[in-house]
Amino acid sequence: MQKLRAYLKKYFIDAMGAMAQGLFASLLIGTIFKTIGQYTGLDFLVELAGICSGASGMAIGAAVAYTLKVHPLVLFSCAAVGSAGYALGADIAVTLADGAESVIHYTAGPAGAFFAVIAAAEVGMLVSKKTKVDILVTPSVTILTGFLAAKILCPAIAYIMYWLGDFINTATVMHPFIMGIIVSVVVGIILTLPISSAAICAMIGITGIAGGAAVVGCCAQMVGFAAASFRENKWGGVVSQGLGTSMLQMGNICRRPQIWLPPTLASAVVGPISTLVFRLECSGVSAGMGTCGLVGPLGILADMGSGADMWIGMVLCCVILPAVLSLVFSEIMRKLGWIRMGDQAL
Repeated sequence: MQKLRAYLKKYFIDAMGAMAQGLFASLLIGTIFKTIGQYTGLDFLVELAGICSGASGMAIGAAVAYTLKVHPLVLFSCAAVGSAGYALGADIAVTLADGAESVIHYTAGPAGAFFAVIAAAEVGMLVSKKTKVDILVTPSVTILTGFLAAKILCPAIAYIMYWLGDFINTATVMHPFIMGIIVSVVVGIILTLPISSAAICAMIGITGIAGGAAVVGCCAQMVGFAAASFRENKWGGVVSQGLGTSMLQMGNICRRPQIWLPPTLASAVVGPISTLVFRLECSGVSAGMGTCGLVGPLGILADMGSGADMWIGMVLCCVILPAVLSLVFSEIMRKLGWIRMGDQAL
């Protein structure tokens, strides 16, 4: 059981977290550059955004391999593997809005890069530094293994990610109240857990109002914990949790699980407000970032553009309502004795 936990931590916590960092250093930062460039007229930022986005697979490959603590030649080779896994996929038949049939090439994206790099890194380490011609053997074995894994896995991964994302996006449009609650709560919880919500949102290609629900759910966790724990953590806690991550509370949650209830209830409230009232939209990795570096709100801005309703909805659902609701729920629980002073101290 201990070995299983170690493997799960290595591959689905550490490696997935590294994948999110790779995405942040390429696709996500490119999205931020593009948004700033479009609103300031700085065309070089828009051009740079395209370059950053094109390097997403390589960044994921390097990030995941680095976290797996591979030898240098394996790490450098995994950049190429990540690029291949990101680009390969499957041709999927879809029905367009006008009823016409079309075939799109849906890439496996971050998930394809993730699994291909893991396979390549593990096999590459078996031969790394074992021969006198390591400079030839290690890159060859690593890249060929990764490419083979990508060719085998990526079509199936592309199908799974496409249909899962399509189901969530379509279901949210059809049932915005129920799905607004579910998506907001689930993605928000994942954000606080030691799992990458940004990576998962990128994998399934969440978009539209489903992505908006994901954003506000993440914001509810981060802003909610910052507000609810203000008396313990003051302004330092506001910055570290509200602009950093609510994952900082995981140790406290393990000791006192009830402290998780206020921000989770807040996410259940703001989710359907986002989907039904303001219809906030976001897509991909930005949807799973919340207020971390203000990436979530910037993602909404990038997808929806300017507009009074958008700004009001974004500020209310991402900041004001999560803070107020979490604080109210937390104070009620403090009065009942369910939350005690110091339970949320960082």
